Amino acid sequence: MSNVSASPFPGFSALAPGYELALCDVWGVLHDGLNAHLSAADALTRFREAGGAVVLVSNAPRPSEWVVTSLDEKGVPRSAWDAIVTSGDVAKRMIADRGFSRVHHIGPERDLPLLGDERIARVPLEDAPIAVVTGLVDDQTEVPEDYDERLAVMKARGLALICANPDLVVMVGEQRLWCAGAIADRYEAMGGETLWAGKPYAPIYEAAMRLGSDVLGRPVPRERVIAIGDAVRTDLTGATDAGIDCVFVADGIHGEELGRGAPDPEKLDALFAEHGYRPVAVMPQLAW
Repeated sequence: MSNVSASPFPGFSALAPGYELALCDVWGVLHDGLNAHLSAADALTRFREAGGAVVLVSNAPRPSEWVVTSLDEKGVPRSAWDAIVTSGDVAKRMIADRGFSRVHHIGPERDLPLLGDERIARVPLEDAPIAVVTGLVDDQTEVPEDYDERLAVMKARGLALICANPDLVVMVGEQRLWCAGAIADRYEAMGGETLWAGKPYAPIYEAAMRLGSDVLGRPVPRERVIAIGDAVRTDLTGATDAGIDCVFVADGIHGEELGRGAPDPEKLDALFAEHGYRPVAVMPQLAW
């Protein structure tokens, strides 16, 4: 694992020859929730053209097929990636592996594709053996504290909670919205059993590594894998804990605090020191 001090690089081309597989975040790197970041797509396309593989690793609480549609709609070219794994994929596998056919769902109706398998029924809290959270029912008006009463009932019943999106917040354009991870954090703080499906936790990195090996047709040593992401809590922490180098994209979730377009070096150092992790490179946006 490299311990190179974070500093601006001229572009991903300076790093790419050292790696065979890139595990790239989606929201904050390839788009901002509304618009595609075409320079990032170009960098990943060039990496693939040079023989590398790209697996997109998303904390979206939905199946990977939904991410494909979303990327297509935003104009992200399919030349930028080989495969996708989402926290929704991992959450659904967690439910299946535990043999549950009924779950209590916390989240908006738009996330129901996660439970699209007819063998998994959405049931009221009192009838559920387990719960899954994909987000706030209305992220425009609600806050995580609004769910404390329901979480207390779950804790009293001893229910485990699967978090299908460990992100605390997400930026949609310039708007910051709460995510499922903020609710799951509160349940864990209450002492409730919390199972985390996405970044920064190991299951999604193991799934991504398997996909990357399948694409390349061979196992990939971790020193030849580079992660790319914009969130210290999920992307940088998760990659480092998995033994993988990481490129930090500064204009994403931390953009306002660091300075968009030209992140402040002192603020970068303070952010990395606070969390105890350092990337191998910092870029305002991913670019070749």
